[in-house]
Amino acid sequence: MSGGEQAQFGVNGVQQRRDWPCLTLDESRSVLRFFHNMPPAQSVAWHSMRPFSALGRVRLEGQGECLLKRHHVTLRSVKWLEEEHAFINHLAGQGAAVCPPLVLPDGHTALTVGDWTYEAFLPARGVDVYQNVMSWQPYFSVRQAYGAGVALGRLHLAAAGFKAPARGGAEVVPLLSGLQVVGQPELVPALQHWVARQPRLRSALAHRNWVGGVEAVLLPFHQRLQLLLPHIVPAWGHGDWHGSNLFWNGDDVSCVLDFGMADRTCAPFDLAVALERAVVDWLALPAAGVVAWEQVAALLEGYQSVRPLSAGECAQVVAFLPLVHVEFALSEVGYFAGLVHDQASAEVAYTDYLLGHGRWFASGEGKELLAHLPALLRQTASQQGAE
Repeated sequence: MSGGEQAQFGVNGVQQRRDWPCLTLDESRSVLRFFHNMPPAQSVAWHSMRPFSALGRVRLEGQGECLLKRHHVTLRSVKWLEEEHAFINHLAGQGAAVCPPLVLPDGHTALTVGDWTYEAFLPARGVDVYQNVMSWQPYFSVRQAYGAGVALGRLHLAAAGFKAPARGGAEVVPLLSGLQVVGQPELVPALQHWVARQPRLRSALAHRNWVGGVEAVLLPFHQRLQLLLPHIVPAWGHGDWHGSNLFWNGDDVSCVLDFGMADRTCAPFDLAVALERAVVDWLALPAAGVVAWEQVAALLEGYQSVRPLSAGECAQVVAFLPLVHVEFALSEVGYFAGLVHDQASAEVAYTDYLLGHGRWFASGEGKELLAHLPALLRQTASQQGAE
């Protein structure tokens, strides 16, 4: 099936325009020959609708399948992917339910061919229940929200011993859930320095008073975070925790997928990402009633059943929640405007995502969520203590 026949998830839902062409059979055959003991590709059985890369499930001659993922080299280099792979391999060594990357004969786990960087994985264990569900959608049930919380708590326990620095080193890796900016004491100067190091993003923001927007909408939230920053315990996190990055066995998570946004942040930040991604139905705005309150409590209860939060970590979760999207949203602006030349999506990323989510948290139901979250964190912790 050609790429033109495959839809993609976009900023406003399903769209026919794809950022990147689907994987072809000839391409898959050519790339998979590089991997160790890999049978020849027979067909590309499925194409993911997720944006930012091309992912396909490839049937192999004889038997078996693998997942092949293609990135543009400016989004993911071999170095950047192997930093992510090192984290996955650490988690696997700790017994976490993840899919380690396949290995090339030279020991690398990614390769570059022309303008593309490739990685490959064996299929995950379980059922891809959320295969056709966009990010920012609630779980199908309270029980699955609980199961997602349990799995995230287990992942954070397994991640605690992974001491690698943040991805990229001196380079800025795009499209991450990071603390390179939000984790600094002064938000605006840190953002200015971060933007200046990214030509596409710098160009995309040149016509906007983006500093004024950040100061008006996001700076008040960051000022509440500032006093908590010295007490953060750095740790790697998943960075994009929601139902479609999880495989399932009933209501339990059987495998964790897609560490593409993973970075060295901290456990409360990553838990806040999990809340931001999956308990607010952002695509339903401006309608009211977009918070899945029972799922908020269930996810937190599941998490604290395996990794109870300290009082300081609870405060960090609340402070991070309206800010976890900042670096990714800005990175999306540069991606859409400068790489795939989709100005309409860049506008949505800036206006509706970067600033719009901040404004939502400053009033109405968003403000109510922040106000009630401390009590929910205490309640779910005390429920575990009572069991």
